[in-house]
Amino acid sequence: MDRVYEMPEEPNVDPISSLDEDVIRGANPRFTFPFGILFSTFLYCGEAASALYMVRIYRKNSETYWMAYTFSFFMFSSIMVQLTLIFVHRDLAKDKPLSLFMHLILLGPVIRCLEAMIKYLTLWKKEGQEEPYVSLTRKKMLINGEEVLIEWEVGHSIRTLAMHRNAYKRMSQIQAFLGSVPQLTYQLYVTLISAEVPLGRVVLMVFSLISVTYGATLCNMLAIQIKYDEYKIRLGPLEVLCITIWRTLEITSRLLILVLFSATLKLKAVPFLLLNFLIILFEPWVKFWRSGAQMPNNIEKNFSQVGTLVVLISITVLYAGINFSCWSALQLKLADRDLVEKVLASIALTLHPQHSGLPPLCLLPPAPSGQG
Repeated sequence: MDRVYEMPEEPNVDPISSLDEDVIRGANPRFTFPFGILFSTFLYCGEAASALYMVRIYRKNSETYWMAYTFSFFMFSSIMVQLTLIFVHRDLAKDKPLSLFMHLILLGPVIRCLEAMIKYLTLWKKEGQEEPYVSLTRKKMLINGEEVLIEWEVGHSIRTLAMHRNAYKRMSQIQAFLGSVPQLTYQLYVTLISAEVPLGRVVLMVFSLISVTYGATLCNMLAIQIKYDEYKIRLGPLEVLCITIWRTLEITSRLLILVLFSATLKLKAVPFLLLNFLIILFEPWVKFWRSGAQMPNNIEKNFSQVGTLVVLISITVLYAGINFSCWSALQLKLADRDLVEKVLASIALTLHPQHSGLPPLCLLPPAPSGQG
């Protein structure tokens, strides 16, 4: 049977044989168990269940304000998570009533996790069989201190599983910085002023802290991916552990200071916190307007100019949420046309993964001091 070739995102493979002196042929791709998808789904369900439990407790104790804020933070992050998954998978353009219904009742991550597991089991059963529909991708790697170009063949099923992983990475960042951060901050504030630590609130704060730490760790990996976009980078367990410990300590210390500041000044702290968030939110757009750059159009056929604006605004809100709670490890540049093209192409890649891989956000690692 003839084989069809296109260009997708690359999996983890090992080089084995040389095609010519410049390109090395990679081995057949290895598909791994989607632990990240299961972990993200577990965090989402755990945080949602504990938040709803605390809403019930606050309502039972007639603590209306605490109940309202807890429920609002839960609903906002849950809705954003559903919209993210619907947008990435383009469900509105497909006939999938069950998926849309699950998103409507805020259980979209659960049905998506089941889809990913079914795809993995299908791949596991067909392991060793050659797919007639394959793709080609190339990346640079350092082998024995020398830079070589590796080429892989990637099957359609493996590429689809990779699309699920990328969607859950986006979802985890949305949940972490637009839901878990405000939830964790508020529950710490309530604990401080009430001098009570019920078990349900502790569980909610633990889930929120793990979610934020996981999202921040993904930001670090994203920065590495963007900076070395032409290379295949593999982080070992020790590197990931060091990043996770650093992020946990950083986020905990920042939020504790924020809570102590808010508990001391109470309502007087609200204007200061709001102003701080608005400055972070509008700073990229102010730099964009001052640069005289124009909004790109006709870069990617899947997006109109309005769609481009909506995507960039969403990224800006996420960027502000990240910087409000921790070091982002990324720098947002809306005036750089090449980066805007990359963010649109990367989203289109997730929607239609037949193009070469690009970074998932229009962000750059912060420039070294003394550089622009």
